[in-house]
Amino acid sequence: MTNRTRPSQPFTITLPATSANLGPAFDAAALAFSVFLTVRAKPAEEFSILARGRDAETCGQIENHLILTTYRDVLLDQGKPITPLALRMENEIPIGKGCGSSAAARLAGIALAAHFGRLRWNDSRIIGEAAQREHHPDNAAACWMGGLAVARMTAEGDAQVALLVPKGKWPLLLAVPREGLSTEQARSVLPEQYSRADAVTNIQNSMLLLAALTQGRRDLLAFALEDRIHQPFRAPLCPLLPALQQLSGTIGILGVALSGAGPSVLIFLDPKANPARVKARVRDHLGTRGRQAELLAAEITPRGASRRVH
Repeated sequence: MTNRTRPSQPFTITLPATSANLGPAFDAAALAFSVFLTVRAKPAEEFSILARGRDAETCGQIENHLILTTYRDVLLDQGKPITPLALRMENEIPIGKGCGSSAAARLAGIALAAHFGRLRWNDSRIIGEAAQREHHPDNAAACWMGGLAVARMTAEGDAQVALLVPKGKWPLLLAVPREGLSTEQARSVLPEQYSRADAVTNIQNSMLLLAALTQGRRDLLAFALEDRIHQPFRAPLCPLLPALQQLSGTIGILGVALSGAGPSVLIFLDPKANPARVKARVRDHLGTRGRQAELLAAEITPRGASRRVH
């Protein structure tokens, strides 16, 4: 059902990109970084989208739009009327490349439903709703809350979230290939079982990773990002990863990990290094191996969802 008579104030939400898995912390941890999606919405006679920025053509397609689909689904589930919206989007997040674009879109749709449907949902409910729909509580938590998030789903479908504060500055370089990779395809190459040795190694490295980030132990990062659960199996689908892993622990580069399910790669930089020189070295390194990528400078951001009612 639609509602064309019930007025509501225009609403703006800004959400950060996220990088999940972080090497060994598969499906458990994610960080937010300083690349953003902003959605401005106001009631209208019919649904419309005006999109600018990265992937504007994709963002501007009404049909099967993840934000609007989520918005409608949440309101229908809650028995609320659906107010048609005019959206204005400014997007910086690469779509379909392991940077949390779907988590940001889901959360934007849920936030719009909460505002225009007057749902009065708190942060926990919003993250839980996104996690159930997205099946990735780590991405949802980091996107909504910012910073570094550790999350899991309970048997009842709730999200349990812990936020950690990285110590010091953690500059990042994101290597984004031209081609995308669906999460379904990235999941399909993973084995059903792992050895005890691989499981133990990943648990150890995950704990070491959290310690490195929260204690500012940059010397531990290259070792802490090593993974045996998903990256070795996804490497053939994400050729930037093995190429860039060769730079891990070298001058200016603390460590390298697949961003989410890939194919983008997250590079942790030494804050003392010259970022322009490191960027040039990464580009040259890829070029000599026949690889190309867009290199985006960013940093871990404490900024999560920012909402404003006009």
